Amino acid sequence: MLGGSAVHFAVAASFFDVVHVVGPVGDDFGEDEYAVIRGRDVDTRDIEHVPGGNTFFWRGKYGWDPNDRETLDTQLGVFAEFEPKLSEASRAADVVFLGNIQPELQQRVREQCAAARFVALDSMNYWMEHARDALIEAIRGVDCLMLNDAELRELTREPNFVRAAARVREWGPRVVVAKQGQYGALMITDEGFFALPAYPLETVIDPTGAGDCFAGGFMGYVAAQLDDAAGARPGELDHELLTQAMAYGTALASFNVEEFGVERVVRLTSEEIADRVAELRRMTYFVERPVELRR
Repeated sequence: MLGGSAVHFAVAASFFDVVHVVGPVGDDFGEDEYAVIRGRDVDTRDIEHVPGGNTFFWRGKYGWDPNDRETLDTQLGVFAEFEPKLSEASRAADVVFLGNIQPELQQRVREQCAAARFVALDSMNYWMEHARDALIEAIRGVDCLMLNDAELRELTREPNFVRAAARVREWGPRVVVAKQGQYGALMITDEGFFALPAYPLETVIDPTGAGDCFAGGFMGYVAAQLDDAAGARPGELDHELLTQAMAYGTALASFNVEEFGVERVVRLTSEEIADRVAELRRMTYFVERPVELRR
């Protein structure tokens, strides 16, 4: 079915700003697939069609715990020989998300977006096992790293989020986000720590792509807010703004898991997203009542 980092991210982020997608597809990516993302007014001019090729493919399975994912097959397809070619509009982007591809390709895209004010990177265990050094080098050039909790610990070889985030921040990024599936997400910035629970759902159909929808909501919100921080450098996008981005990312991810692929997200309305974000805020709000603690 239709999926992949670029598709899930672009559909989610399109609720906030214009999204320019860069990547290759093969003959198996046809007009029906294009129609899904163009229906959200996503700019597809930088999608390169490779005749005779096959689009990147991933297959996996989930157990009783939707946080427990087993990769069964990964086929690079046309990504194996891909050389990113960015249009002027893509190169001029203020906000850039380097999705799950070879780390060397992520670096090449980053180099072409030299003026970007906020750049985030995602990856997966495949690259940690086959190209760890190149991945770390790519991470050095971004502002934010987004991985799931297990991937973050595998990459850094640290046993918990706090120590793993500290290691990543030594490499360069000032923002580290750990996606935790049904348990929510954690974030560490220069200004502190923030945790947000997942939106509670009775029915979870397909967790695939939820992390990319989270990233789309997160980065889309940042892009939409940059006008309020005109002239700011990436380091001046503050902690409070990023916590709000976490809420929008969490809301988008919660819709994604309700059906297969992007079926639910492409039917979303801005009102539904706003309502779910408001519910998340109510869920995490509390009134502090001081108490005298025992010594």
